[in-house]
Amino acid sequence: MQTLLVATGAVALAEIGDKTQLLSLLLAARYRRPWPICIGILAATLINHALAAEIGVLVASWLSPAVQKWAVVASFLAVAVWTLKPDHADEAEAARGAGRGVLLATFIAFFLAEMGDKTQIATVVLAAHYEPLWQVVAGTTVGMLLANVPVVWLGARFATRLPLKAARIVAALVFTALGIWVAFAA
Repeated sequence: MQTLLVATGAVALAEIGDKTQLLSLLLAARYRRPWPICIGILAATLINHALAAEIGVLVASWLSPAVQKWAVVASFLAVAVWTLKPDHADEAEAARGAGRGVLLATFIAFFLAEMGDKTQIATVVLAAHYEPLWQVVAGTTVGMLLANVPVVWLGARFATRLPLKAARIVAALVFTALGIWVAFAA
């Protein structure tokens, strides 16, 4: 259960102000159909994060426990720094696949936007360090939904009231704390 909660919290915080959260806002404004958008986000995140988690397990199997520990620490600290940098959504991402229906357009845009994103990297790192794998994937997916579903449903009104700078700082502190915890855990 600890794995599920750590993964959920880490990704939910990291996602605030992230480009995929901004993409969710663009998709909501463009299509005004929250259910297919949320389902597309769910499907894209599940597949993307399952692949990322598998990569994390694979990388962890190649590394000695000592190297793996310090790679995880360095990755958490890198994601903490990365979290402080504001993201900008690309309207081209929102338009990708637009002629194919809202759900498919959302799936394609969200899947592509998540490639190499800090939440995907965080999923790789979490999967390299935590078990069971299904809890990592479920937790990171729930974290993405916790951050994106309200944006889709409440749209610009919600996003403009969210203190993004404060959220980025809190997320950076959480990733720093995770890095320190892994560094000093037995």
